[in-house]
Amino acid sequence: MPRLAVYALIVCVLSVAAAVVSFVRGSFLGVVWVLLAGLSSNMAWYYLKRAKAQKSVTP
Repeated sequence: MPRLAVYALIVCVLSVAAAVVSFVRGSFLGVVWVLLAGLSSNMAWYYLKRAKAQKSVTP
């Protein structure tokens, strides 16, 4: 697994946890955390697909 994908996945998990805590405390700042989770999950998906594509091209 590429290093950047791992970092993006860690950010995604932490931002989901922050969103849950924020919503439980009654703050709407959790919306920002949810958006950050979506962005980081898309980044992780991109880096995984890019690594897979590079691996299949390289003999």
